[in-house]
Amino acid sequence: MQSGTHALITTPGATRFYKTLGESAIQRTHITLDDDARLEWLPLENIAFSGCIAENRLQLQLAPTAQVIGWDVTALGLTAAKQPFVRGEFTQHVELLDPALSHSPWLERGRIAAEDTRLLQSPLGLAGHSVLVTVFFIAGRAISTPTKELFLSQSREIITAHSLAQTTGLTCPQQQVIVLRALAHDTEAAMNLCRRVRSVWRQLAWGLEDEKPRIWTM
Repeated sequence: MQSGTHALITTPGATRFYKTLGESAIQRTHITLDDDARLEWLPLENIAFSGCIAENRLQLQLAPTAQVIGWDVTALGLTAAKQPFVRGEFTQHVELLDPALSHSPWLERGRIAAEDTRLLQSPLGLAGHSVLVTVFFIAGRAISTPTKELFLSQSREIITAHSLAQTTGLTCPQQQVIVLRALAHDTEAAMNLCRRVRSVWRQLAWGLEDEKPRIWTM
């Protein structure tokens, strides 16, 4: 994205990783933003069908005054259709790149194997939830303390009033990043939380009112 641009990128439907007979699947997205570029990265959910061996990789590289609001929602299997995630594995990778550093300032990477029942079912893991949510605000340089506190306080108001309050957390793992994570049993509740948070964040970051892409209602 060139300097001064603003883009909202979404998808017309879920991204599906189907059962494999042995070969793995990978979706790679690499996004570079110049100074003063703003991106809303808002794809609909990923569905990891039972039997898939897949990785979803997103890498972001930001100039100092660029900013991103984005999310990732991943559903393990089709719970409503009684098709749980009982075979295969899914890896989620979200990374902030900085060419000036020898390491990534922020990296979220998790591998979920269907046979890992301790991870999937334990109260210390996913506790039986099949939908994983990550919502992030990333800046090309350190977020000021007043801005960070405003993001956190208003986000917590949304979380407290939401049905997923008990399985949602908010943190700043790195000075350029604010992250909300949640677990859910269905994608409807997960996407509702994402959209509420995105609405508040774009107002705080850019002074923009809530505007939903028309394709979400089709």
